[in-house]
Amino acid sequence: MIEIKQLTKRYGERIALNGLDVKLMNGKIYGLLGPNGAGKSTTMNMMTGCLTPTSGSVRINGFDIVEQPLEAKRFIGYLPEQPPLYPDMTPEEYLCFIAEVKGVAPERVMRQVSEVMEMTNITDRKDTLIRHLSKGYGQRVGIAQAMLGNPEIIILDEPTVGLDPKQIVEIRELIRRMSEGRTVIISSHILAEISELCDELLVLSGGSLVAKGTLEELDAMIDSTETLLLTVRGDREGVCAVLDGIEGAGDYEVVESAEQGTVSLKIRLERGSEARDTVVFRMVEHHYAVVAMELEQQTLERVFLALTEPAPAAVREEAAEEAETPECEVVDSENDQTKEDGEI
Repeated sequence: MIEIKQLTKRYGERIALNGLDVKLMNGKIYGLLGPNGAGKSTTMNMMTGCLTPTSGSVRINGFDIVEQPLEAKRFIGYLPEQPPLYPDMTPEEYLCFIAEVKGVAPERVMRQVSEVMEMTNITDRKDTLIRHLSKGYGQRVGIAQAMLGNPEIIILDEPTVGLDPKQIVEIRELIRRMSEGRTVIISSHILAEISELCDELLVLSGGSLVAKGTLEELDAMIDSTETLLLTVRGDREGVCAVLDGIEGAGDYEVVESAEQGTVSLKIRLERGSEARDTVVFRMVEHHYAVVAMELEQQTLERVFLALTEPAPAAVREEAAEEAETPECEVVDSENDQTKEDGEI
């Protein structure tokens, strides 16, 4: 379990993340959403110990990521937006090196490396220099290194950015396979990807968490109604007359019918009311056969825009601030000095 309490990151007077407070349970895929500069990468970097919080805490299975970094990081596999690859190594050499860094027992290194290469389908490229791999294969190597050590938590920052459609489909399928028995956190700008893969969504805007829940729960937050798509056999005037006066049924719109002799409607209903059943019963009472009925599917795009549009100025300021700040810091636990990524 990941427990985040009042997590805050400031750069001078600017706030990149403001009091994030959330619990992420085991065995789910979480999608981290937000416009550019909303604080997604900042959050992931603090969750993985790459960035020191200004205040607040992150606990991984009970271990504080700042005070007990070695214990906490044993549970985490992380793929940042730019995979941390060494271009002059082959995938097999690189993964063996990462396995040793992660403390995998020497007698188990080759077995684990073989397993993650097979799972990510890079075995046939194991002896190719990483510099000669396509971007899709590079992403696979990055995901493979995140899986070494068999961590319970996998964190992926924009795992499909820059990939072609075929590669995106392959990486999504890989994420589904690796999520079995693990907690996976994904940050992505591809809303269809998040909607397809994730069990729950966390939406950031202006450095704050503005919503958390399933797509259906987020949709209910922004709209107290739902749309019923109904097709009945009958005449337009009579069907519309039946709808008038039904409690909980609001505006409706007659749309073009695919079949002659039928009427298709889009009806706004109050969530949680019995209006949908009442509409169907009334149609049957008046001898109008129901040909088709379904609730209109929510779109993540609509929900995302409704939740994140209110603070465009804050988003722009934070994006500018993050662009000026190193992506990753490493904390020296000996002397508590902060170093930029790449320094030892």
